[in-house]
Amino acid sequence: MTRMDNVIEVNGLVKSFGTFRAVDGISFEVQRGEVFGILGPNGAGKTTALECVEGLQQPTSGTASVLGMDTQREVRRVKERIGVQLQASGYFDYLTLTEILELFGRFYPRRLAPGELLAKVGLQEKARSTVGKLSGGQKQRFSIAATLVNDPEVVFLDEPTTGLDPQARRNLWELVEQVHAEGRTVVLTTHYMEEAEVLCQRVAVMDRGVIVALDSPLNLVRRLPSPYRIRLQSRSPLPMEGLRALPTVREVARGGDGTYLLQAGDAASTVSALVEWARAHEVSFEQLEVKPATLDEVFLALTGRQLRD
Repeated sequence: MTRMDNVIEVNGLVKSFGTFRAVDGISFEVQRGEVFGILGPNGAGKTTALECVEGLQQPTSGTASVLGMDTQREVRRVKERIGVQLQASGYFDYLTLTEILELFGRFYPRRLAPGELLAKVGLQEKARSTVGKLSGGQKQRFSIAATLVNDPEVVFLDEPTTGLDPQARRNLWELVEQVHAEGRTVVLTTHYMEEAEVLCQRVAVMDRGVIVALDSPLNLVRRLPSPYRIRLQSRSPLPMEGLRALPTVREVARGGDGTYLLQAGDAASTVSALVEWARAHEVSFEQLEVKPATLDEVFLALTGRQLRD
């Protein structure tokens, strides 16, 4: 990755509130055209870091640039070229969706038509409705429409699916993927590990104000000593010592209904040996399933606690 590829560069960013350091010296880059996630539990410093990068907060020290512009010295120019969706957005209760987008558009030299924006997020039939008449998922989609009003090159989404039901969350994931497919760079914060795995090319794992790991979700999982989970089910009991002796197996647990969970370092070699072992011992499996570990397990390995703590 070269500097010319980076649309965001953050170096030694610190944000303190009195003696409390919400952001403690973080550095990272975001490449043009990627979906970059900042993953961590509530209180990790994700939102504060994002607001410093967006120019909404003054950092205590360190620097942040977006599209080659310093977010403190050139904040006006930065805001003309980025879109920001905050965790909580307030809109005029008495204006329709179209009127709100028309109003927001007047703040920018470049803007998209309200009808185009509402069609993009599937709300064209709500053009004359007010925000108060929208469902939770529709409100989140409208907030993304408002974020895109100036046709931004970089879009910041802060916890975009918090409070949504599973179906509305997946609908919003599709919208984020659509925004990205249009050529925009997307930066989002989340505490949903599945969201980061689905949407992000790279993830910065943040905890207590610092970045504890940064890589693609797959590479972060592969760093674990046992990045794969092999679940099998058998009608007859299986010898635990035999399963533990299989290549790259680091742990074996027995569950109910004849299930066994193997944690392995290399799924291919373990499964291959498992099949040969079963054939040699005349053992048949009712079910055999292989899954990678999750980012939640990565976070636990890095910090010693669950992502949702």
